[in-house]
Amino acid sequence: MICVPLLKREIKRNIPLLAIFAGILTLYASVILTMYDPELGESLAMMKDAMPQLFAAFGMSDPGTTLAEFLANYLYGFLFLALPLVMIILLTNRLLAGYLDHGTMAWLLATPRPRRQIAASQALFLIGSILVAVLYAGGLCALLSAFMYPGELASLPFLRLNLSLAALLSLLGSLCFGGVCALPDSRQGLAAGGGLCVLFMLLQMLSQAGEKWEWLQYLTPLTAFDSAALARGEGSMWPALVLFMAALALYAAGVGIFTRRDLCL
Repeated sequence: MICVPLLKREIKRNIPLLAIFAGILTLYASVILTMYDPELGESLAMMKDAMPQLFAAFGMSDPGTTLAEFLANYLYGFLFLALPLVMIILLTNRLLAGYLDHGTMAWLLATPRPRRQIAASQALFLIGSILVAVLYAGGLCALLSAFMYPGELASLPFLRLNLSLAALLSLLGSLCFGGVCALPDSRQGLAAGGGLCVLFMLLQMLSQAGEKWEWLQYLTPLTAFDSAALARGEGSMWPALVLFMAALALYAAGVGIFTRRDLCL
């Protein structure tokens, strides 16, 4: 079902990109974790009172009472969505759109591997990269929390938070991947998939900015990722399961479309 040599090639080719994003995630996680302090918390509360709508739009309106809630609001509410989304768009460009635009897809198709294997391999690498990014981000936060604030991070709510994040990012990745596979122009496909993901984030931010915009939450799948409730140990994991199943369906549909479409190489 997959092309192992192609997977190995993509791993070697994209390690520098993944390392860059790992460094960025490390920087933000380290900085945010240092803010889990009563005195800094009071300063953040004053800033929130001065700009309530801005803080609400970025999911930072409530710092919470536990370390897990703090991380959910100040990292998982926006940063751990926006940064991986940039990584997903860049990876999708390198895995599919770049090959199609530069004509190197003809080289891949000239191998004995069928189209389905090539597309499935690229989809698998994208899914794997997303899961590795979430595993790294969650593991880093857990490690830093254990070092800086021993015993304060509730493990089960934090695990549920990361699993739900992985499901949501997998869905966003499937939209980018499916867009490139479905549209004749790969650049337009990537713009459509990535643009839709960005639109979902903007709708989510607007829905949190005020009561008159709350209805927008029903137009974006990001609503299914309630980071604050998950950090409190509330809510269900069913939305995460639905998101992940939808992502797998979209990846499968993208592979099927890519297998049958006409390619201008």
